[in-house]
Amino acid sequence: MIHGVHLLLYSRDAEADRAFLRDVLGFASVDAGHGWLIFGLPPAELAVHPSDGNVAQNAVGESLAASVLYLMCDDLAATIASLNGKGAATTEVKEERWGTVTTVRLPSGAGLGLYQPRHATALHLAGR
Repeated sequence: MIHGVHLLLYSRDAEADRAFLRDVLGFASVDAGHGWLIFGLPPAELAVHPSDGNVAQNAVGESLAASVLYLMCDDLAATIASLNGKGAATTEVKEERWGTVTTVRLPSGAGLGLYQPRHATALHLAGR
């Protein structure tokens, strides 16, 4: 039986991005050895979107589905204010059909999507 999801986030500066996840986003972690942190995440949901291009990532000798990470919140304005107060940079807020969205910049320069959804979520189904 499947009991969880392990998300891989590739980074050009893993140490700085790990510190950001720990210190700015406040994600708790365990040390898997030698400072290799694995973070606990909030409940998650999965959606499959159509694509015209190659959306695969080579890993462990296999072509695995690639993904985009969005963090979700209940109050985007308050979350942005809190993150900016901790030194995080965010992009301009955009209104989309599915929610209000911004991007949070990691120290490595990569971005994480952050949005306040307008759609029904499956978060209450976690663990079922």
